[in-house]
Amino acid sequence: MAQSLLQLCICLQILGFHASLLVALTPESVLAQANSKAEILCKLKVEQAGVYWYRWSQERQQFQFLVFSSPLGKATFSANISQDKFSVQGARSGRSYSLQISDLHSSDNGTYYCSISQSSQLLLGSGTQLGVVDALPVPPKTTAAPPSRRKPMPCVPRSRAADRQGACSLLVWVPLAFGIVILLLSLVSMAHRLHRLRRRLWLHIHRQ
Repeated sequence: MAQSLLQLCICLQILGFHASLLVALTPESVLAQANSKAEILCKLKVEQAGVYWYRWSQERQQFQFLVFSSPLGKATFSANISQDKFSVQGARSGRSYSLQISDLHSSDNGTYYCSISQSSQLLLGSGTQLGVVDALPVPPKTTAAPPSRRKPMPCVPRSRAADRQGACSLLVWVPLAFGIVILLLSLVSMAHRLHRLRRRLWLHIHRQ
């Protein structure tokens, strides 16, 4: 009777009558090949004294207790569960546990739940769906694209900025050179006038 009440309580939690954000399981689904291994991770928001692991079989319509694991690494298995098939590893912080399932078969198909006890209630995570197949699907092959041939780069005309810079330099240097030429001509003319003036003064002095 007590076991029936416990299963009823757990089933009600699965249907959503008890929800909690304290337990999170990853990944949401696992697809594994037969005779291989699978791992399900349970993360807790707060430190707990241990976790319970359950499995719901849709085919057998059965909710089954698997194992309880404490933070010290001690595991308590159900009477009909093989310890060689299931193992639980927990972190020292008491917030992370992983359920490892070896030698997978089709009978291992189901939804696995990580549960904690709080205020005399069992709080379940969202569950991880495990599917065991004879062979994993092969991903489609991707063919590498052929290397592209580089086309010769056309001659690139001078940019407008370069044209503007050249135009600006011409506008600066041409007037400057023109001014220098005019200055030189003025100096030559002035020197010629000074020479003539000195010559006239010299002739005027000697005539006296």
